[in-house]
Amino acid sequence: MIDKEKYLDIFCFPVEDYYIKLGFDFEKEPFTVSGSEFIANYNARFHEPELHLGVVPLLDYVESAGLTQSILSAGKQEYVNDCITHHRLKKYFIKIMGIDNHYASGKTVIGKNWVLEMEYDPEEVLMVGDTIHDLEVANAMGIKCVLIAQGHTNYSRLQKTGAPVFNDLFEFRKYLQALLPVNRSVST
Repeated sequence: MIDKEKYLDIFCFPVEDYYIKLGFDFEKEPFTVSGSEFIANYNARFHEPELHLGVVPLLDYVESAGLTQSILSAGKQEYVNDCITHHRLKKYFIKIMGIDNHYASGKTVIGKNWVLEMEYDPEEVLMVGDTIHDLEVANAMGIKCVLIAQGHTNYSRLQKTGAPVFNDLFEFRKYLQALLPVNRSVST
């Protein structure tokens, strides 16, 4: 059993490498077995965690600023869809992209394909992530990235990437508000 601090300090992609850091021996049991067992347990409890505080107000703010939002996840497409539906967040996103497996591989390819499809200049796109892999994916896509230390990786590891890092969603929202002031007053 590992604690949250240890998890945040060692979690990585590919997920197989994370399992190796935990001490799994894939000579004894293939990753496909361990990965499938994890996903079975994960799916049985996916509805239990609450959203981080500030998620919905942040999504509302971005929407009110006239920006579009999409999801690019290392989660399997059907699981991502279930989570978004469960938390009633679908209205915020123009595109929801997950991978076609439950081993957290393939996000970079999907992201690069999305850049080719989208109507936006990559210079206009900002990825918001919580892992070093999110930055790697953004770099492969040719887009900017900020990282929030409120997910799978601790602040100090994220900071070492050189990307802008925020402690939480509230700090990130303040950053956005400085860039994108939204005037909610109505002129007559």
